[in-house]
Amino acid sequence: MPAVVDIEKCDGCGDCVEECSVECITLEGEGDDKHAVVNAEECTDCETCVDVCEKGALSMVDA
Repeated sequence: MPAVVDIEKCDGCGDCVEECSVECITLEGEGDDKHAVVNAEECTDCETCVDVCEKGALSMVDA
């Protein structure tokens, strides 16, 4: 059950990228259009990114 990003809520702050212990989250896009992307195959379902996201842009859902 990997983390999923709601790109409508994601502001591209990068907090989740910094906190991810397995480095499976990257920022994609340019300028104000940046958003987080989770590599589902590498995600360990730890939910750290969900906890750190102040915008509520990350959640855990069944794949």
